[in-house]
Amino acid sequence: MIFEQIKNGGCISYLIGCDDKCAAAIVDPVIEQIDRYQALAASKGVRIQYLIDTHTHADHFSAVREMSAQLHVPAIMHRNGAAPFVSVTVDDGETIIVGNLRIKVLHTPGHTADSMSLVLSDRVLTGDTLLLGGTGRTDLPSGSAETLYDSLFNHLLKLDEKLLVFPAHNYKGTPTRTIGEEKEQNPRLQKRARGAFVEMMNTLNLEMPEHLTEALRTNRTGGKTVSQLLHEAAAQVSFMSLEELKHRCAAQDPKLVVLDVREADDFRAGHIPGAKHIPRGLLELRVDKELPDPTVRILCYCNFGKISTLAAATLRGMGYLRAVALDGGMQNWAEAGYPVEKQAPT
Repeated sequence: MIFEQIKNGGCISYLIGCDDKCAAAIVDPVIEQIDRYQALAASKGVRIQYLIDTHTHADHFSAVREMSAQLHVPAIMHRNGAAPFVSVTVDDGETIIVGNLRIKVLHTPGHTADSMSLVLSDRVLTGDTLLLGGTGRTDLPSGSAETLYDSLFNHLLKLDEKLLVFPAHNYKGTPTRTIGEEKEQNPRLQKRARGAFVEMMNTLNLEMPEHLTEALRTNRTGGKTVSQLLHEAAAQVSFMSLEELKHRCAAQDPKLVVLDVREADDFRAGHIPGAKHIPRGLLELRVDKELPDPTVRILCYCNFGKISTLAAATLRGMGYLRAVALDGGMQNWAEAGYPVEKQAPT
């Protein structure tokens, strides 16, 4: 068996492969590591056959949908998951076959309703149900402390105590331990009475994940993250540096239209001299009237360079093929000491 851990901060993904059949599965992939997974699979001489999420993640962006579409291979989750892009749903007691490997599905809800663990001959991938020295939280959507208690004490902890535990997160770099060692050393598992365990979990008072809403939205629906949208937009446009724009503004370049796509209050508070103003939210509705020549060179800018990148890509999609974005934003322009023009409130 080929078994590789791929770490991304506190998140851990796994490549599980069969070298005899040159087949592999990636478990809990994150969007930032897509190229790394494919390079690792190639270096091991295996083809990625399945993409598996052990549950709907709330603290990072899953790469299952993206990789499934790129590689034309099935996406697998528990049947309780809501993601529409999943092509193979599995349930408790079923088996995923990867080459000569048999991966048994164990439904272990509690952290989320769709949480599952993956049992191999000598190890178990526990997702966020059982962590090394901890457990998954139960205060996120579809979480339940009572259900987690059952998953742990009536299922996972009844597995062979020699099985190694490999979770989806390891924030403290805790060395791998066995089921038996977790039963003895994991502080949360010392609350063996249902009531005491449930009370402990319900009073943890943990901070919410930074990207909770966006992560749940994208992982549940297969939608795109803001980062993906920006990456795709940036691939469609070219950029102009602050210095180049300053030079062209000073020379009053008649062939360049500088377009501020921020809101009106921001524009009035300070903008690049001579800039036109169309808020990003009104761009599609007003650009034909205010910029009727589609061959004009338009430079879009905003406060930080993100909204302007989206705006430039939108303009190119509308036929303004010379639209570019500022490499930076109004904040960088002002910090550089470049001229700023203000407009009196109306």
